[in-house]
Amino acid sequence: MTQQPTARFGIMTAPSQVEYRDILRVWHEADQIPEIEHAWLFDHLMPIGGDPNGPAYEGWTLLSALAAHTRRLRLGVMVTSNRFRPPALLAKIATTVDIVSGGRLDFGIGVGSRPGHPLARREYEAHGLPFEDSGDAVQSLAEACALIRRLWTEPAPFDFAGAHHRLTGAFGNPKPIQRPHPPILIGGRSSATLRVVAEHADIWNMPGGEIEDAIERSARLDRYCTEIGRDPSAITRSIVLPVFYGRPDATRDMVAQATEAGFRHIVLGLPSPYPDGVARFVADEIIAASLDS
Repeated sequence: MTQQPTARFGIMTAPSQVEYRDILRVWHEADQIPEIEHAWLFDHLMPIGGDPNGPAYEGWTLLSALAAHTRRLRLGVMVTSNRFRPPALLAKIATTVDIVSGGRLDFGIGVGSRPGHPLARREYEAHGLPFEDSGDAVQSLAEACALIRRLWTEPAPFDFAGAHHRLTGAFGNPKPIQRPHPPILIGGRSSATLRVVAEHADIWNMPGGEIEDAIERSARLDRYCTEIGRDPSAITRSIVLPVFYGRPDATRDMVAQATEAGFRHIVLGLPSPYPDGVARFVADEIIAASLDS
């Protein structure tokens, strides 16, 4: 009987409605706890929950600061909105973070905010950013993934003429520390996005939802991989699960369901405010218990 790979656990601290020192405290603590292998921020320019006029930090700037203040955690943005930054600029930003971190970046990217979210368009309009329809946004994501990989790996300048992105003399220098490049995590659930995942991702993240839905979409991803001749097992399955401080058993139950369904990259979403010792709580009450079961 083939032994299933052990799940890898991480945390997410949404950089909104909190202060920098609070996030830094949690990441410092998590960096000392081997059971917590990765840590994540999200990518929104304005709050999507709580006080709509509350604080929200820019994800990549904050990630670079946290990279400089940690030594072990793998880290990333789950997931970068491809609508916010041109892909060549994003490739340069991500390379810088990989270097600052000593090669610990997991590169998360996705289409961007869901059109159905009541606050989805607000941050785009407030920052003068276009909000393409979903079809164009997915096509743009596919081009961006191809471009970013080329900027990370190609040794000479190149031109690119796509439907959404056009570059002349594109070149990335320096290159990321990780070879051939940082792992690419793509988040999303639509069929169109899953086809981009099948072609470009090392890790697929299911952004919450019911486990039954996650299982169905994972099976759909398997089919898309098979259609293009890629081994479905080459893509690690990731899922975000909420942490309930007063009911760790509820989170443990969700972890058990997710790992049984083949999700081996578990991201535990920490609601703020963060209690003292929250990383140790997660390690002892959720991760350790899940690994022992």
